[in-house]
Amino acid sequence: MTQSSTGPARRAVLAIDQGTTNTKAIVVSDTGEILAAGSAGVALSHPRPGWVEQDAEQIWTSVLAALAYALSRTDVSLAGIALSTQRESVVAWSRSTGLPLAPLLGWQDRRTADRWAPVVADPPAVVRERTGLRIDAMFSGPKLNWLLEHLADHPVADLCVGTVDAWLVWRLTGGARHACDAGNASRTLLYDVRDLAWSDDLLELFGVPASVLPEVLASDGSFGQTKNVPGVPDGVPIVAVLADSHAALYGQGCTEVGTAKATYGTGTSVMVPEPAFVDRDSPVPTTLAWLTDRPTYAREGNILSSGSALAWTAATLGLAQVADLVALAGTVPDSAGVVLMPAFSGLGAPHWNRDVQASLTGITSGTTRAHLARAAVDAVAHQIGDIADVIAADGSRLDVLRADGGATASDLLMQTQADLLDVRVEVAEVPEVSALGAAQLGWRALGAEADWQAGRAAPRTFVPEISADERAVRRTRWRTAVARSLDPAPTG
Repeated sequence: MTQSSTGPARRAVLAIDQGTTNTKAIVVSDTGEILAAGSAGVALSHPRPGWVEQDAEQIWTSVLAALAYALSRTDVSLAGIALSTQRESVVAWSRSTGLPLAPLLGWQDRRTADRWAPVVADPPAVVRERTGLRIDAMFSGPKLNWLLEHLADHPVADLCVGTVDAWLVWRLTGGARHACDAGNASRTLLYDVRDLAWSDDLLELFGVPASVLPEVLASDGSFGQTKNVPGVPDGVPIVAVLADSHAALYGQGCTEVGTAKATYGTGTSVMVPEPAFVDRDSPVPTTLAWLTDRPTYAREGNILSSGSALAWTAATLGLAQVADLVALAGTVPDSAGVVLMPAFSGLGAPHWNRDVQASLTGITSGTTRAHLARAAVDAVAHQIGDIADVIAADGSRLDVLRADGGATASDLLMQTQADLLDVRVEVAEVPEVSALGAAQLGWRALGAEADWQAGRAAPRTFVPEISADERAVRRTRWRTAVARSLDPAPTG
């Protein structure tokens, strides 16, 4: 990041993608070229069943490690920083010291499910009307309520809470800014996606004082400048902030009706652009994707266990990594009737049942380890099929699915997805789509309007290869397994 001896260094945006299990940093030119990249892992802990925690300080050090490696690999002048972050996870920290006051509660954490079950059963209409969402332990509001109750002895005037983007903005600016973007705010159950402001009614419902929350800015707003960040000069502006799934939608160029994106991570986010906010009572609700000169909305279904289901199955089968699982799955033509329903934290969209437990059905004396591996791969694709079914039933069409995330490296999974959805699947040629989406919005905020889609290599494309009858058999088998798990037969 210094001036080259042969002339000025190339201007670039540093895009940081802070995800559930790793942090990536990429250095991106104004034409979308990735000049360098770095990454660092982040640990998850499960202190009790259903609890998912992380160390907020470790998340910050992972950001420093990823950006340090990326910046060491190229000679650039930073024009700005863009952020893409995991979403509903929440952090609490001291305003005076800047140190975390409790573990980060991860988006998969379901410790609040029992407490809010009566409200879930009879939800106030204001929740859906203001947020487009339904009450679930995944979202930030219940988690913030839990954190605040457990920090009741800490002075409110010294308390900051927020989603991961707010935590990183605070650290990047040396504590000068407590701010988040509107897209991340929309996942808290506290933000009115039509009025574009924290809702007093929702703050009261979840017991969250406005004073502890971050300021909500446009996704391409001015989030402050860097201060005391190792390896980064002071004064570099933070020019864009997006939630990771939203950043992937932006980076995939999904702006037209009929296009959809799926980000395959620990869970999976399936998003379909919406021309306007629609208040519908649907298990695949409308959310705010980003806010620039105007709000952009999308329908989204959140799946809780995708990559985590593959990782669990790999570990259970004694395999070293998910790639080994996928290779094993590819040795059989199908699962031979075995169905893995990976409700390790309950089910998200479109079923929204946190009490259901994971199940493995269809096992016979002929079942092999390969069939179990194949069932895990199928489970990832089937869950996306459930969301597509709801979208189709609501009268929306799905012409193409654009896929990104680590699991898209598997041709088997992507072909299975095309087969079960009966649509074309296009896989991004780079795994850092969320980071690229944030970088593209960052460059737009800086005045660069290049069409990055036009300059990209053609995606890997998968088209359906199975018959309609075979698709129906496989989908019916899956739906039957889910239905049994949701409404098990009485025992005793």
